[in-house]
Amino acid sequence: MPVVDTLFWLLAAFVACRLHGDAFTSPAALTLLACAAVAGIVSLCLGYLWLLTYRRRYPAGSFEEATAVAAQFGVSALVMLVVAAGWAAATGTPLRTLTLSATFALALLAALTVRFAARLVTTYQASQYYQRVARDQAPIVVVGAGRVGEQIIHLTKFDAASPFTPVGLVDDDPAKRNLRILGVPVSGTVDDLIDVCTELSAATVVIAVADFPAERLKQVTTGCAEHGIRVMTIVPVRQLTNRALQISDIREIDLAEVLGRREIHTDVSQIAGYLSGRTVLVTGAGGSIGSELARQIHGFGPKELVMLDRDESALHSVQLDIYGKGLLDTRDMVLCDIRDRDALEAVFAEHRPEVVFHAAALKHLPMLEMYPEEGWKTNVLGSRNVIDLALRYDVQTLVNISTDKAADPTSVLGRTKLLAERMTTATALECGRRFVSVRFGNVLGSRGSMLWTFKRQIEEGGPITVTHPDVERFFMTIPEACQLVLQAGSFGRPGDTMVLDMGEPVKIVDVARRLVAQSGKDIPIEFTGLRPGEKLSEDLVGHSEHGERPFHPLVSHVRVQEEALQAVEELHAWAVGEDPLEGKAQTPPDDAAVRLSLPVPDSAEALR
Repeated sequence: MPVVDTLFWLLAAFVACRLHGDAFTSPAALTLLACAAVAGIVSLCLGYLWLLTYRRRYPAGSFEEATAVAAQFGVSALVMLVVAAGWAAATGTPLRTLTLSATFALALLAALTVRFAARLVTTYQASQYYQRVARDQAPIVVVGAGRVGEQIIHLTKFDAASPFTPVGLVDDDPAKRNLRILGVPVSGTVDDLIDVCTELSAATVVIAVADFPAERLKQVTTGCAEHGIRVMTIVPVRQLTNRALQISDIREIDLAEVLGRREIHTDVSQIAGYLSGRTVLVTGAGGSIGSELARQIHGFGPKELVMLDRDESALHSVQLDIYGKGLLDTRDMVLCDIRDRDALEAVFAEHRPEVVFHAAALKHLPMLEMYPEEGWKTNVLGSRNVIDLALRYDVQTLVNISTDKAADPTSVLGRTKLLAERMTTATALECGRRFVSVRFGNVLGSRGSMLWTFKRQIEEGGPITVTHPDVERFFMTIPEACQLVLQAGSFGRPGDTMVLDMGEPVKIVDVARRLVAQSGKDIPIEFTGLRPGEKLSEDLVGHSEHGERPFHPLVSHVRVQEEALQAVEELHAWAVGEDPLEGKAQTPPDDAAVRLSLPVPDSAEALR
């Protein structure tokens, strides 16, 4: 190519002279040929040393190569003009600028034509090879005809290892109507997506828009799920800053991305202020929420992070995840059940935590309906132990993790968690410390959650079981849940119960349909009927509660009603040393804990 470019300069000079009527042997023509030779040599040097066009830095015929060649030839033309002007001044001959310009234009045209022709040949050969070896690729429609969409088209069209073949694009930009990218047409707008997929027999859609609006994404995925179309996307663009897009970067869309969630922006400085250099205790640290909390807290540099759980395997997993080891030979990994007050007190006495995140709980609604005593022991008495010992050992901040089922509860789970909220509030009002609760909706991806269950059922070939076609729930991601917990410890007022604005509730059957569509399998959905204690819809705030948002636009603060704190059943039972569950004598708690007044049933059976 470098020799060819140099010959182009000489050939262009000859043609320019002939166009102006000069003979090849005339002094003017010979002068121009000499100047063109100088320009060719300069172009050769530039191509090797500066723009690197001869070192295969750019793909043949690409826009980048065309730009580099134009710059290279432009500088060479200026050199040719300077040499010609100097020769004209020395010999008194005319400069003949028009002939010089024609030489440059013809040389550049010839160089670019050869490169574009080479690209056409390469593209054609690649296309033919792809058609020979590619037989079983799934047809896809790409949403977005921008730069990312173009990369996906090129990647899937000319890579024989690709599981996809592009057949169409959709884009809302009117300027891209009738556009073709490597032969793949823009066949309509995003609103036409389902019709385009049907027309082109495509059962897979790839989202190629970096910041696709959440509501628009939800609309697309819902429509595709209803028609059995699989929706995929690419990894975040920030992960592609230092490398090219790869087939492995086309991934299944995260269900959390299609639920219309608005991310909460965490004030890291507030969190760091009360966690850095402090001793922090996380109960239930082996669970989905507790382990993520521990991971995030570790990043803020606490003096000591104490992780407590009754499941030794879960502790092993979280230690391995955070510290890269799983020896379980350090005192900060605590095997303990919050039901065991004596063992729990030994933990508080040894570590003297300043901040406590209480995530230990039993959470499966139908199990607790069958075994209410277990819910009572863990969610009520266990929480009482944590709160009481936090008060006794001078913990300054306690965050109790609750559930939206505590709002107007109809189940054992909801009632036990509401009691834990009321204990937290009563203690905070008594001592004036930052003891707060946080209510979650359904946490996507948590162990044993609906999403986890549905994916397992799909892997097993179905069916997916849904209790009722109209049942709906609020959703949030594990990172969002943990952000809310950490923020609650920074701006929660003593006694507050904080609730995240989780947008509109989502029908469970819609989630099931989306997962089935993503799997590409024909999985039936069966309705089994509402379980005891289960609601069609959950509430975030009870009818007798009032929420306000004094600090964050997406976080409501709810205060347990005062009359709920004035009930005396539990106060009486504790004061005389009786356990409301078993009626057995116990050592009475200290005076501060005794003064807690909570509305609790006389037995676990009354929780039903």
